[in-house]
Amino acid sequence: MVFPIGGEAVDYLHESAVSIYRRRRRRRAVLTLSGVTMLLFATVVYAASFVEGWVGTATPKAVANASCLGTRPNQVLKPRDVTVNVFNSTIHVGLAATVANSLGTQGFKVATVDNDPLGRTVPGRAEIRHGQNGGASAALVAKRLPGATVVTDKRMDASVDLVLGNKFRKVIVPPKDAPPKGAPLPAPKPAPPC
Repeated sequence: MVFPIGGEAVDYLHESAVSIYRRRRRRRAVLTLSGVTMLLFATVVYAASFVEGWVGTATPKAVANASCLGTRPNQVLKPRDVTVNVFNSTIHVGLAATVANSLGTQGFKVATVDNDPLGRTVPGRAEIRHGQNGGASAALVAKRLPGATVVTDKRMDASVDLVLGNKFRKVIVPPKDAPPKGAPLPAPKPAPPC
């Protein structure tokens, strides 16, 4: 049907199909933009959770006893053979640098000084993280920090991460392992069960 309006004929059926088409096109645009917005939001949430350590990083497995990580009987490990990364998980600025200097004067090779890359807060004195090849190195570092928690992670090298916690006070300098000249050698102690 054609009705004249203002001297022109307008087809209402044709006009109605155009308005339906525009409405559907707007609805598709809104749905598409909503889907893209939700996908962008999910990506941002996942990235934030990865940065915070909620996903993507496995929690290191705690080791029962630091003395189980000892060296092989024929190998004596010296501080110069150990590479240590010192990380700060506290609010105290410069703590990692101070501890790195202390370990450096004791002969350790300090590779990295920074905040904890895992972004976790260590509630105890410290956390010593190492891989399978770094057990002996972790035991040597653990002598300087009694009460530190020793954990194993999946790294393949022998480096050790020292993460300073809220209860950290200072690095202890242990007495020399070798007895003075002329002194009798002490009897070997049996290793505790692991």
